[in-house]
Amino acid sequence: MTKIKPTTCLFGAIAGDMIGSRHEWKACTDPQFALFSKSSKFTDDSVLTIAIADAILNQRGYVEVIVEYARKYPKAGYGSFFRRWIANDGVEPYNSFGNGSAMRVSATGWAFNSADEVLREAQRSAEGTHNHPEGIKGAQSIALAIYMARTGVEKDEIRSEIEARFGYDLNHTLEEIGPTYKWDSTCPGSVPESIVAFLESTDYESAVRNAILLGGDADTMAAIAGSIAEAYYGGVPDEIVVEVRNRLKPELLDVVEEFNKHFLAG
Repeated sequence: MTKIKPTTCLFGAIAGDMIGSRHEWKACTDPQFALFSKSSKFTDDSVLTIAIADAILNQRGYVEVIVEYARKYPKAGYGSFFRRWIANDGVEPYNSFGNGSAMRVSATGWAFNSADEVLREAQRSAEGTHNHPEGIKGAQSIALAIYMARTGVEKDEIRSEIEARFGYDLNHTLEEIGPTYKWDSTCPGSVPESIVAFLESTDYESAVRNAILLGGDADTMAAIAGSIAEAYYGGVPDEIVVEVRNRLKPELLDVVEEFNKHFLAG
């Protein structure tokens, strides 16, 4: 694969979150569903993705910034354990292996320039809450996939490396997964499926559609698949970026734009 100079970063996860937001609790079966509607919105996936980006941009602690953002946007749809963690100032991690660690990690895959750095920072971004080995693994697998995708690695090599390093089985097709797949917000139960949604895609949009059509935790799975697809295909289509910009609060969009300016420069 010839490396494509990317036109966006972070928009992949945020757009996936917005597109999936109205399908989270009602499975979508129409492959041609409209990407956006009046009810499409950003959720905790976007808020915490941007929090991690802010922490990296401003060299602040991940926990500090996550707590700050969650308190500023308290109705974004956080889980009950996370809400309790916020109420206690994020003092101790709660051994989570939910897919929240993977949904928010994408900035680490863009900001660092070696696999070792990416893996280290993905773990750091996760372990304030998701210190269970599966929670850390979920974050690291997505960050590494993004890093590999943005540096021109082919899908087969991405698949092989993620399987070898993290033990995920990525050889089931979407057609095989779909009929029996159930809603699952854990890393083991949604991260491999989200990666497969990317692997079977042909462009950014199809990766997001693939993830949503599985009928699971739609916004988070679309955010995860979309974050890898953005890196692999060289960005998010302009018309989708416009929709994201129109739906994000200005102060959140400012962080995204600054992150893009900083890490896509040159």
